[in-house]
Amino acid sequence: MSEDWQYDPAHDLELSRSKRRRSLNREPGLAGLASNFLWRGLSGGYMALAHRLSIEGRQNLPTQPPYVLVANHASHLDAVILELAAPRRHLGRIFPIAAGDTFFEKPMLATFATACMNALPIWRKRCGGHSLDELRRRLVEEKCVFILFPEGTRTRNGKPGRFKPGLGRLVCETSAPVVPCFIDGAWRAMPPSASLPRPKKIRLRIGTPLVFNNAANDRQGWEAAVAEVEHAVKALGEA
Repeated sequence: MSEDWQYDPAHDLELSRSKRRRSLNREPGLAGLASNFLWRGLSGGYMALAHRLSIEGRQNLPTQPPYVLVANHASHLDAVILELAAPRRHLGRIFPIAAGDTFFEKPMLATFATACMNALPIWRKRCGGHSLDELRRRLVEEKCVFILFPEGTRTRNGKPGRFKPGLGRLVCETSAPVVPCFIDGAWRAMPPSASLPRPKKIRLRIGTPLVFNNAANDRQGWEAAVAEVEHAVKALGEA
């Protein structure tokens, strides 16, 4: 039995606090798990009371990671909603992928993003392939749940925009399912122009997982996979 045991130290062990927050290898630790658990309880109560959040199709979620939850992006509430949909038993392995230029440039906001949301950063204007490849490695090898919005930014008119191919680079030629979701009501509750949410009803629909293990891990494969995911998300919005 001792021969099977391997010591695997935290991958962010030698990083400073500020670098750890911005690292794609950041691990939550006990303090992070505790704050994430507390935030989930508080945000779940708020979403139930203020927005009467309903979640349809939870039975479509894979029983075990890795998998990626994707949805249309209309509001800062979106990541909170998808995180509440993921099973609590996966806490610590649920990572929203957040815009680094929005959530990780200011220390207080970065602390909230990591301590409460357990978010990982990606910089939209300077996102190189190495960042996506590192996220892909972590998704598969560490069996994570990623929350991702393939539009890359919130809609300004309430309608879903075009999905970007970065999602394909994460999942093509892997067995990690992509779970399409549609969030209805978040734009009315808190559009990009609003600084505070309004008490509007929100509904989340979770669709059937899609797997792209046979899709080529190249530009053509990424674009084909993302087009299929985009169609599935928008179809949920029309249901």
